[in-house]
Amino acid sequence: MVFKSKIKWVALLVLTLSLGSMVAHLSMTKFSSMNLIQYSAKDALSHDFPNIVSPVIRNKRLWGTVRSLESLQPYANPRNSYPVPNENTNGFIFAKIFGGFEKIRSSICDLVTISRLLNATLVIPEIQESTRSKQISYKFKSFSYLYDEEQFIASLKNDVNIVRSLPEHLKAARRSNEFPIFKPKNSASPNFYIKEILPNLKKAKVVGLIITEGGCLQSILPPSISEFQRLRCRVAFHALQFRSEIQTLGRQMVERLRAWGQPFLSYHPGLVRDTLAYHGCAELFQDVHTELIQYRRAQMIRQGIISDKLNVDSHLHRENGSCPLIPEEVGLLLRAMGYPSKTIIYLAGSQTFGGQRLLIPLRAMFANLVDRTSLCSKTELSDLVGPETPLPSDIFQLPRPKSESELKEEWNRAGPRPRPLPPPPERLIYPHEKEGWYGWITETDKEPNPSPRDLKMQAHRLLWDALDYIISVEADAFFPGFNNDGSGWPDFSGLVMGQRLYERASSRTYRPDRKTIAALFDITRDNMYHPKHDWTLSVKEHLNKSLSEEGLIRQSLLSKPNSFLSHPLPECSCRISSLEITKQTEGKDGRVLYGDEHECPKWMQSAEAVGVQNDDIESAEDDNDVVEQQERNGPDFTTNLTSMIDHDEEWDPND
Repeated sequence: MVFKSKIKWVALLVLTLSLGSMVAHLSMTKFSSMNLIQYSAKDALSHDFPNIVSPVIRNKRLWGTVRSLESLQPYANPRNSYPVPNENTNGFIFAKIFGGFEKIRSSICDLVTISRLLNATLVIPEIQESTRSKQISYKFKSFSYLYDEEQFIASLKNDVNIVRSLPEHLKAARRSNEFPIFKPKNSASPNFYIKEILPNLKKAKVVGLIITEGGCLQSILPPSISEFQRLRCRVAFHALQFRSEIQTLGRQMVERLRAWGQPFLSYHPGLVRDTLAYHGCAELFQDVHTELIQYRRAQMIRQGIISDKLNVDSHLHRENGSCPLIPEEVGLLLRAMGYPSKTIIYLAGSQTFGGQRLLIPLRAMFANLVDRTSLCSKTELSDLVGPETPLPSDIFQLPRPKSESELKEEWNRAGPRPRPLPPPPERLIYPHEKEGWYGWITETDKEPNPSPRDLKMQAHRLLWDALDYIISVEADAFFPGFNNDGSGWPDFSGLVMGQRLYERASSRTYRPDRKTIAALFDITRDNMYHPKHDWTLSVKEHLNKSLSEEGLIRQSLLSKPNSFLSHPLPECSCRISSLEITKQTEGKDGRVLYGDEHECPKWMQSAEAVGVQNDDIESAEDDNDVVEQQERNGPDFTTNLTSMIDHDEEWDPND
C-alpha cells in the first residue's frame, strides 16, 4: 500500500510540473513582443552580401567573357547605295498586331522592312493587346503604351516615311473598311508583297495588314536585298526604344541588382501555355495544368495550327528537345557549373505556366531568386501602368436564404408523394478557387472569352516583359529555359539572345541543346542531386561549348531560318581584322550564317584594339572551362557518356 501511495504522489507531482510548464509557455507566448518575419528576397540579398561597397573579384570561369567572340562588333549601318526615301510614296500601310511582347517586337521590324520594300508610308501600327483593353491608362496610345513614338520616327527618318495616323480624307474610308486588308503569313516572301500587295497599294493608296503570327516576312532574305536585313537590326536594336518611364524603372532595377556588388544571372523559363500545347508537353505537368494544355492543343488542331494528334508522348518529345527545361533541371545545371547557392538569379517572364509550384526546387537551390516584385514597390509598378479606369469590384455574396413561405411553396410544387430525397445542394465556388488559368474549369467545359480583367492583365504583361527584357539584355549571364522551338513564332529568349549577340557578342549567353541535356538527365535520373563526377564534367563541357563559337553555330542553324533577330549575323556585325578569323559556316541553302562578317571600319578597329589590349589577360580556360575528361571516340555522345559515367562512382565535391 505504501508503494502504491508513493507512485500516486510521484504521478501527481509530474502532472503538476507539466501543468505549470504549460502555463509558463503560454504566458511567454501571449506577452512576447516578437513578430513573425516575412521572407523577402531583397532582404535575403542584403544578408548574403553585407559588404556591398568592397570590391568583388569575379570568377572568370563563371562570369568572364567569351574571348573567341570578342572580334564581333555591332555594325548595322548601310554598306551600299541606300537613298533617303522620297515623300511621294506609293501609299499608306496601316497594321494591327495581335500577340504578346515578342510577336509585337518582331512584327514591327517586318512592317518597317516591307514599307521600305514597297516604297510606302508606314502608319504607326496598332498594338491590339492594349487597344482591346478599354480600361488602360488614357495617357498612352496603342503604340506609345510600350514604345517611344518620337524616337521611333526620328531614328528611321532616313529609312522609311512614318506618320502617326492616316490623312483626314482617308480616315473615314478606313473606318468603313473600303480598303483592301490582307493577313500575310509569318514567312511571306518579298515576291508576295511585290506581286500581290503592291498593285493594290498603288490602286487604293491604302492597304491594311493584320499580323497574328509574330511576323509577316521570311527570316532569311535574298543576298541582293541584304540592306533590308540591316534595316531590321536598326529597327530592333536602335529605333524600338521603350517609353521613358519603362526605361527609367528598368535602369533602376539593374542598378539595384548591381548594388549588392555581385554579378547576376537572368533566367527565362519559357513556360507558356501556347508553346507547351503546340509541342505536346502536357504530361510534364500534373492535375488541372495538363487539362488546360490539352484543351489549348485541341483548339490548335481545330484551327489548323498543328496537324498532329491530340494525345502524344510528352516524354518522347522532351527527349527530342521539343519541351522546355523544368526550373528544377536548370537549377541542377547551374549548380553543376559551379554557381554558388548565393548567386543572384533574376526570373524573367510575365507569366510562368505552372505557377510558383514549379519554382520551389529552384528557390531551394538558389535562395536569391528575385523578380520585378522583389525589386520594385507596388507604387513604382502602378506608376508605370498609369492612371486606369477601375474595374467594378467583384464582391462575392452568398445566396439569400429562402424564407419559410418560399420553402413551403417549393414543397407544394414538388409533385405527388412519395418522392425520392432531393439531391444535396451544390458546393459553393469561392473567388479564390476561380483565380488563374483554371478558374473556368470548375464551372464549364468551354473556355470563356477574356474578361475585362483578363484583357487588362494582358496589357500589363507587355510592360512586365519590357522590364524583364531590359534586365535580361544587361545581365552578366543569360540562361534560356526554352527557345528556338521550331514553331516559327518568335520567342522572348531568342530576341534577348539576338540582342546580346548584336550588342556584345562576347557576353555570357548560354545556348544549351535541350536534346543533349535530356540525355544527360536520363542518365542520372535516380541521383539528380548527387550525380557522379563525370556527369558534372559533362555538363560543364556542354554548357561551356554552348557559350563559344560551337554553340553559336549550332544555334544559328536552328534559329535563323525562323527568326532573323535571334541571330543577326553576319549582316549586322563586323569583325576586327587584327583578331583571329574563324572558318565560315553555311546553312542548308548555302548561305553563310557565321564567319562572313565584313571588316570593321578603321575608327572601330582602333578603338576596339586598344580596349582588347587593356583587358586583363585571361587564360584559355575562360572559353572552355577546365574539364579533365578523356577524349570521346566516335560521334555518338550519349552512348560513350553512359559508359564513362558508369565507371566512376565519385560524387561531385561541389555537391
